[in-house]
Amino acid sequence: MMELIDTNSSAIAAEFVRARRSAGSPAMGMIMTLVIVVEGMDAEDAMKVARSASREHPARIIGVVYGDRRGTAQVDAQVGIGSDASGERAIITLTGEVTRHPQSVVLPLLLPDSPVVVWWPGNCPDDPGADPLGALGTRRITDSVAVPGRQAKAMLEQCSSYAPGNTDLAWTRITGWRALLAAALDQHPGKVLSAAVSAERVSPSADLLCAWLGDRLRCEVVRTSSKGPGITSAVLTTKQGEVSITRGDGRLATLSVPGQPDRPVALKRRNLDELLSEELRRLDPDDVYAATAKQLARTGAHPAARKKKAKASK
Repeated sequence: MMELIDTNSSAIAAEFVRARRSAGSPAMGMIMTLVIVVEGMDAEDAMKVARSASREHPARIIGVVYGDRRGTAQVDAQVGIGSDASGERAIITLTGEVTRHPQSVVLPLLLPDSPVVVWWPGNCPDDPGADPLGALGTRRITDSVAVPGRQAKAMLEQCSSYAPGNTDLAWTRITGWRALLAAALDQHPGKVLSAAVSAERVSPSADLLCAWLGDRLRCEVVRTSSKGPGITSAVLTTKQGEVSITRGDGRLATLSVPGQPDRPVALKRRNLDELLSEELRRLDPDDVYAATAKQLARTGAHPAARKKKAKASK
């Protein structure tokens, strides 16, 4: 990694070119720009996840770290290519006045005529689409699960401010649950009378699963608390009996359908790089997530999460 002190966008772009030529690879085959807005202490971990995802999605990875917002405006950067990543990468630290206009630094570094994805691994803006960097993105990825101390509130904020292109990794975490439940209903068609989801007391993913079931099935969905990890069961009640998926260890689930023997199914909790890779496969708006976000914004989070929030505010 080449370190640039008190630099600018032109110098960073020139370093990208120099690094490519030194590596003997003037064309890197990059298909997108991934902008990561991250706190300094978490920057290296986030870049590591992005480098892993870039093996499947070659990208120019730009990490943006906000430093002290007071004092003289300054841009520092670390620029490199290769080294277990497919594409280019830079960690840019902004301090002073320039923190108010981060797009002025990032915009010239975006790959031309290609998608831009903005990812907040931790704290995120209440309205990502209105954020200066979020406005540059074709897709905007947040992670309510990673917001310290206010996961349920963060999830509701993301749902309330939904704009086409937004998504949340709390939603990505339930892809397997949604696929299994849909497949089970295909095998056992019939009207679902009610549904129930059991999960850890504060679980944005479980709240989204409840909202998705309520929106799709038009039935009452009951949310109960368990010791986890994550979501531990989803039960759909029909006239013929219960269709259920139970998972107590975070790895292997049991699928139960009326009239058939129970079946074990793989349903492990995935790593962050797997979740990010899944979201990078889709660069158009997710209409199903949009409908689910609207449903959750209307119904609110799990009552236990709201009670916890109210208790903390006293």
